[in-house]
Amino acid sequence: MTDSPLSTDLVDACVPLAADSPVYAVRHQRDKVAVATQGSYAALFDPALSGPPLVERLLAAHAIARSAGSTALQAHYRAQLDALAPLSAAQQAAADGAAVESLAAFGEGPRLEAVLAFTRTLTDRPVEGDRAALLTLPAAGLTTAEVVALAQLIAFVAYQVRVVAGLQALAALGGDAVAPVAAEESAPFVHPANLPPPGEPLRINGFTSEVLGWKSWLPVLDLTQATAEQVRVLDTSHPKARSSDYYLLLVQQPRILQERATVFNAIMYAPGGLSRAERELASAVVSRINGCVYCASVHAQRFEQLARRNDVIAQVFTDPETAGTNARERAIVHLSIELTRDPAGFGAAQLLAARAAGLSNLEILDALHAVAIFAWANRLMLNLGEPVVGG
Repeated sequence: MTDSPLSTDLVDACVPLAADSPVYAVRHQRDKVAVATQGSYAALFDPALSGPPLVERLLAAHAIARSAGSTALQAHYRAQLDALAPLSAAQQAAADGAAVESLAAFGEGPRLEAVLAFTRTLTDRPVEGDRAALLTLPAAGLTTAEVVALAQLIAFVAYQVRVVAGLQALAALGGDAVAPVAAEESAPFVHPANLPPPGEPLRINGFTSEVLGWKSWLPVLDLTQATAEQVRVLDTSHPKARSSDYYLLLVQQPRILQERATVFNAIMYAPGGLSRAERELASAVVSRINGCVYCASVHAQRFEQLARRNDVIAQVFTDPETAGTNARERAIVHLSIELTRDPAGFGAAQLLAARAAGLSNLEILDALHAVAIFAWANRLMLNLGEPVVGG
């Protein structure tokens, strides 16, 4: 492996993880995730990408890492900015999040101001990245392909921040000795009388488990104009990708979409480790916290299909802070909330309940990955379009 920043595993370097460490070993049990995470980074920061100029991408990434409190990633993106070109005092101030007046030093003040304003909104308050916020980007001169690349980059770095924070916490937790955990209850499950049976929609606090569609706010790809690469990526991404606004929008950056699909599938469907239903539970919790109605609906449905119950989903929709029908679910819910809200404050203490509830290092890693991938997924769904009733 070379010393190129695009080929050296950035997550391993930022945690940092030595090749002989237990957490390195467990991370690379999910090597497809690790490889596709690095592949996503390489695609998004490729100087040849037909997206925003590399300096804009690096400034956006630096702003996200800074806002999220990720010291290691902030240092990395700052070093990449410095390597690209020495920054003036005004440029350094802009990179460090100073007043937007200093952005004129880059020569494209209004455009860069729009890019960084959108970046800050998606980083800190993704639910506020509405149609009006998105359309500031085309108004500032970005093409649809550039907006797609920027949205993917912002969402990816939000994911990257949480993967690094989660692995740092797992390394600090230490060990992998899991004591047997006694069942909290031995009685058979009885579905709560106040809830509709699984398969019938829940509707609580603006969230639902009914089937929703999704409509893009930007022009989607005309299939008659698709390249061979775009068609290939669509056909390997999802069975209905050719008729989905989501995929027809994102495929305007096909390499990035391909890497993202690989990360997502490797996280959500890998055998062993955390159960599929528990991964769906973590995904629904993150979506509830971020206010992503579409993602919450999809993953509520999948949890119900796998677990054949909806009680914990109703709890998540009602009050995620108190959700969970047993210690294991409560630990997954709280881990998901804490890593979503405060990656900088996430440490070993936030994993103690998961360890006490019997989760192994691999199961904890799967939960951390599920949280992180929905930092990515929610930001795309919230900020590029909107849910619509009906699948």
